[in-house]
Amino acid sequence: MGDRHHDALERLWPLYGSFVSGEPLVASALFGRSAPLVVEIGSGMGDATAAMAEADPDRDYLAVEVHVPGIASLLSHIETRGLRNLRIARGDAIDLVTHALPPDRLAAVHVFFPDPWPKLKHHKRRIIQPAHVALLRSRLLPGTGVLHCATDWAPYAASMLSTLSADPGLVNTADGYAPRPAYRAVTHFERRAARQGRDVFDLVFRRRAA
Repeated sequence: MGDRHHDALERLWPLYGSFVSGEPLVASALFGRSAPLVVEIGSGMGDATAAMAEADPDRDYLAVEVHVPGIASLLSHIETRGLRNLRIARGDAIDLVTHALPPDRLAAVHVFFPDPWPKLKHHKRRIIQPAHVALLRSRLLPGTGVLHCATDWAPYAASMLSTLSADPGLVNTADGYAPRPAYRAVTHFERRAARQGRDVFDLVFRRRAA
């Protein structure tokens, strides 16, 4: 990390960051208000996450990330843009969802450009697999909560579509892949994919009503 990111991490982490733990997450205490909550799994360098939070001030965003330079970059975005509705949790997203978030709580879960783990022997490490999808779905608000995934890796996109479609508690909002919703900011990975001639696939599923 450069000096700017080191400075951001030192100054801003105590204000906007927390570590994933087994303790329940009280969003109203974290954000200082009660508002719909969006969990962003893997915020990368944070530019797209910050842009989405800035454009959506009526909802709160919790970015879950393990990459320290990315966390530092997102902290800088929070300060530069004056964002009051964005916080960061450092650690494993599945641990956070399992232990810290209650069921039927989230307005949305975003999983944008996760590691595709392309080798067959590594597929078990993918975030979008049946057990994880069932867990994430259980935390969404019934009837309205959205699980939105995106990838530029075509084989992973096909796997995501199959896995999400097979979950009985989710319904696809599109006929197969969805057009990129206007709210999803274009990410660094998406721009790189375009330069390299790869398509980007969005999958937008809604939790069924109870």
